[in-house]
This record gives sequence, structure tokens and C-alpha cells, in this order.
Amino acid sequence: MPFVEEYGPAWVPGPFERGTDGPQLILAGVDGSPTALRAGAYAAGLARRQRSRLVVVYVLSPSAWTGMSPSLLAAAQEQAHSDMIDELRRPIQNLAAEAHISITLEVRRGDAYTELKRVAVTRQADLVVVGASESAGHRLVGSVATRLVRAGLWPVTVVP
Repeated sequence: MPFVEEYGPAWVPGPFERGTDGPQLILAGVDGSPTALRAGAYAAGLARRQRSRLVVVYVLSPSAWTGMSPSLLAAAQEQAHSDMIDELRRPIQNLAAEAHISITLEVRRGDAYTELKRVAVTRQADLVVVGASESAGHRLVGSVATRLVRAGLWPVTVVP
């Protein structure tokens, strides 16, 4: 079951203007990494300038170690996830108030690619913004950003 919070004013589409209609819904995938936080800031600026709705998605991915020692590691991981959500919540609330934009924070569990794709399809995102992977291993198996681009369902902006 996803966790969803709404911040800022209710989103209302502006009047149509030929040649200036941009994305109505921008989805930003964040995970707490520096590149993801830059991606969130980029998406927020774009949403403000384009008068778009912004949906920020944080995906909780359980560690492989959690299954080996469910009690201790699961509790520690849940606390870490809860702390990360709190760290994301404060700047999102401030940004929504200062920039006067509608922001939705959605927290999901599972594989980052699968959940970002699911939210983008469900909410009919016009643009997906994610941070570039900082992991060397993703050059071999592909990063979430690469997989989203290959899905070819929406424009994807990858922020370094």
C-alpha cells in the first residue's frame, strides 16, 4: 500500500496558450543520493516555471540482508527508511509553501524501476526526472534511469 501526502495549493491547470503548454505532471524519483536530490530540485524548478504538478516518489527497497535476520535488520532498515522520509518531507513542505506549487510525496515498496514506472503510468506523467546512477555496477546491468529511458513511455530527464 503506497504512502501518499499532498503539500501546497491544489493544482489547477492554467489557461491553454498555443506553443506554451508544457508538462502537466512531472514525476521525480528520489532516493536520498546527491544526484537524486539534484533531480528533485530540478523537477521542482521546472514544475514551478511550467505551473505543473510535481509528484516525488521514494521507493523503499528492502536489503538482501533483511531476509537473513528479519528482526534486527528489518527494524534497523525500517528506522532508516522512516528517517529518510522525514528528511524528504521537510524540504518538500517548505518548497510547496515558498514556490506555491502542488507537490505529492508518494512512498512505495519494491524495485525502484518497477514502482517508478507504475506511478508514472498510473498518474499519467508527462515527464520523469531521475538522478544519474553513481554506481559503477550499473554500467553492466543498467541503471534505473537507463531502464526508464528504454521503456520509451515518457520523456526522461537524467540529472548528473
